[in-house]
Amino acid sequence: MDRNVLTDAQWAKIEPHCLGKPSDPGRSGKDNRLFLEAVLWIVRTGSPWRDLPERFG
Repeated sequence: MDRNVLTDAQWAKIEPHCLGKPSDPGRSGKDNRLFLEAVLWIVRTGSPWRDLPERFG
């Protein structure tokens, strides 16, 4: 997948603050980075969730 929202350096700074890490109790998300990139895409484009591109799942 083409990562065009967050760079690896940006993700490295954000990742420790995300909920749902494998070390956290309970269920965790499949891909926190993908979810965050989808949210950022929505914010950047102003599109509704239903128009989210398939590449975000």
